[in-house]
Amino acid sequence: MATDLTSGDAAVPEPAPAPKPVAEARMPHRHRFVFVYGLLGGVLAVAIAGVVVYAGRSINPAPRWSTWHPSGGGLGAAKQIADAVGKSYRLPNGSQLVDVIAKAPSVPGQSGPVPIHYFAIHGAKGADQIYAVSSSDSIMFSLCGLGQSCSIATGKPSVARGTLVRREVLELALYTFKYVGGVKSIVAFMPPSTGTARQYAVFLQKNDLKNELKTPLAQTLSSRTPLPAAIPAREVHVIDATTESRVYTFGLSQAQTGDLVLVFKPLPA
Repeated sequence: MATDLTSGDAAVPEPAPAPKPVAEARMPHRHRFVFVYGLLGGVLAVAIAGVVVYAGRSINPAPRWSTWHPSGGGLGAAKQIADAVGKSYRLPNGSQLVDVIAKAPSVPGQSGPVPIHYFAIHGAKGADQIYAVSSSDSIMFSLCGLGQSCSIATGKPSVARGTLVRREVLELALYTFKYVGGVKSIVAFMPPSTGTARQYAVFLQKNDLKNELKTPLAQTLSSRTPLPAAIPAREVHVIDATTESRVYTFGLSQAQTGDLVLVFKPLPA
């Protein structure tokens, strides 16, 4: 018997579920991938920014501390500093202010230099400050004019000329502390007045000039060395602030062990 397909009693099959969109079916984790791609994009942007900043610093580097510097290190570099700085200081007549000799802490002996092992600053009531020194951590500079006993042969002594000598000491110290590794202190023996023996020295430690060593040299001392009467007031202030209280009379002593001690005595107030 033929079945009547229009009869209400006939079973009607349920319609098949609609197929999912192709994109959704093939990419069930699409939102997760979008997040990961976004994160990677952020990392890439940060990396690019870092490259740009680094390139900018390479194109515009920080200013150099000085336009000149010695080569090598140790006493050899200190001798280069002594020569370069010494030649730049002149008297009004054009002659060099002083010759500068750099050496390790020592005094002349019969068979050669005798090392100095200690510096001591004489204090009130015997409260001395004592520093162990060696050829690797301290340099001695001798500032010697062409006159008798290393005095300056020409011109008249003056406050301005004395300030210029201390300016030279300051420049020697700055170059040494900046470029000679391991040096913690310098001693500079000042030229005496005509007819007298040496009696004054400047003793500087690296920490005394920590602020000046952080800024380019030209901000402390102008690149063009002035004559005695033409030192700018700003420089006079810096020279006095860094060296005036560190000028001492000096003498040699001997420790109980036999080691030589260079003793500094503060000037009367």
